Amino acid sequence: MPASSHISISAPNARDLSLSHLRHVALDMDGTIYSGGTLFSFTIPFLDGLTKLGIGYTFLTNNSSKSSKDYLLHLRRIGIVASEDQLYTSTQATIEHLRTELPTIKRLYVLGTKSMRQEIAEAGFTVTEDSAQDEPEAVVVGFDTALDYARLCRAAYWVKQEKFYIATHPDRICPTDQPTVLVDCGAICAAIKEAVGRVPDIVLGKPDPCMIRGILHRHSLQPENLAMVGDRLYTDIAMARRAGAFGVLVLTGETTAEQAAKYSPAPDLVVSSLEEFGALLRLARQRP
Repeated sequence: MPASSHISISAPNARDLSLSHLRHVALDMDGTIYSGGTLFSFTIPFLDGLTKLGIGYTFLTNNSSKSSKDYLLHLRRIGIVASEDQLYTSTQATIEHLRTELPTIKRLYVLGTKSMRQEIAEAGFTVTEDSAQDEPEAVVVGFDTALDYARLCRAAYWVKQEKFYIATHPDRICPTDQPTVLVDCGAICAAIKEAVGRVPDIVLGKPDPCMIRGILHRHSLQPENLAMVGDRLYTDIAMARRAGAFGVLVLTGETTAEQAAKYSPAPDLVVSSLEEFGALLRLARQRP
């Protein structure tokens, strides 16, 4: 049986009204459309359903371990064909923030995967080497799935030297369908904090509303036209609320129904999966 939906709007038809106004859906990836390397069986039918309803969609992820090109290839491998304007990552949000808010910073020490470092270099920044002589102007920490102890120590050293310090996103773990725990960016930053006593100067990615604002601008939307769908309360749902979008929690990833029931402020909608959300969207469009 699908999980009971919890909505924070009290009017009887408020859910239908909100869903009928949606023109675009921002979709979290890990825990929402797939888990680890396994695509959920309902994902493709859900995306096809959005297209039939005339609703656009963008894949949105905090996971900075892959570049945009890598993500598009990954999606294609698991059966989803997407274009560049249908993807927005925390690395892209970091690049945009540096360009618009910190335009004088060009040299970065990046604690992240080779793929992430390459994307940042291709955006016009100098990615410094693991050397005390190659001094950066800022430190960027992402989800480094090839985390090297010496590079972690170098990042901590530059943070201790009071370099501007950016985290691409706050996630502590990354969802997986394997019997392990994937230590994510937030946990890596916690290690640096314990070592040198500093937290990031800014944490981008979800729940920072810039992730949603970029999509709104790209598609000429108002916040009430957009649903943010994800499996995490403290990133996906928090960002939806901060941006004024409709927040939909799916129970296919990190968050349990019990945790969702206790969370305040509550998500606008809690569903068992994208399959249930798709059914509600179709129902909303069928009603006069």
